[in-house]
Amino acid sequence: MRIEELDYEYPKELIATTPASPRDSAKLLVFQEGEMIHSSFRHLSEFLKKGDVLVLNKTKVFPARIFGECLGRKVEVIFLNKITKNVWEVMIGGKVSDGETVALPDGLEIIITKNQNETKAKVPLSKNSLYKYLEKFGHTPLPPYMKREDNKNDKTEYQTVFAKRVGSAAAPTAGLHFTESLLEKLASSGVQIEYITLHVGLGTFAPVKTEKVEEHPIHSEYFEIDDLTAKRLNEAKKEGRRIIACGTTVVRSLESAISSGTIKPQKNETSLFITPGHRFECVDGIITNFHTPRSSLLALVYAFSGQENICKIYQEAIQNKYRLFSYGDGMLLLK
Repeated sequence: MRIEELDYEYPKELIATTPASPRDSAKLLVFQEGEMIHSSFRHLSEFLKKGDVLVLNKTKVFPARIFGECLGRKVEVIFLNKITKNVWEVMIGGKVSDGETVALPDGLEIIITKNQNETKAKVPLSKNSLYKYLEKFGHTPLPPYMKREDNKNDKTEYQTVFAKRVGSAAAPTAGLHFTESLLEKLASSGVQIEYITLHVGLGTFAPVKTEKVEEHPIHSEYFEIDDLTAKRLNEAKKEGRRIIACGTTVVRSLESAISSGTIKPQKNETSLFITPGHRFECVDGIITNFHTPRSSLLALVYAFSGQENICKIYQEAIQNKYRLFSYGDGMLLLK
């Protein structure tokens, strides 16, 4: 696939900079058997069947963005994930050379190391201590296309209602549409709800830049599927029930964990890059948002529903003024 195939035009005013309120009032575009249906997220239960298994990502976003100085220059640091003891993968905004020190609030200093593939920071704090520090001094790591600073509401709004496991530098945004009442409604209608964890890292931020999309070096992300969850998912597959993945993070986790038709419990890293031609072994439906051009996430939905179909869906959504990207509206893609 050529990178130009991941391009599309959209009005900038459709970029959502605040979430729908209430969360489940967001629009939902459903694509099933070649038909597009306009609905609302609060009516999701109308499109899922009794026995369907809805899989959610229970990762929790931490305030990964913080500001400091290096040799008098202002610097932005986004902590992504811990590599080894006291060493983190980071993104840097501002000029910082290899080996230089960045001074952060309250006297904390980190040392930056760089190579062609990644930027790291040596941090004199344990993982839990860094999380506590960032809770005090850090900011919600909103995507840059929102073009605004975070506010006090983002700390809760850029977080799913089922978030439990701290570790993400970005929200699994398809899950932002759920409310406690919607989850209860789905469960009462016979939808089985399961949870896995994938900590969202650099792969979400990095646009595809290679001319051939498949050559894009996607970053790995940590995920967990426990024994009981894997057992219940495998039972559902054997019984012919549908697995509905909420978000591309869940898709990547499930498609990484399945082998010879069986989902294996694990704590692992995935660098799976799903592009057209991928044979989906586990996932029968995807709940997702509308993704940015030239993103690996757009390539994933092309792979699931077909490039031509997704292009038509996006055109339909834009014509009907759906709100785009992280805080935007959603779609349900079914086989």
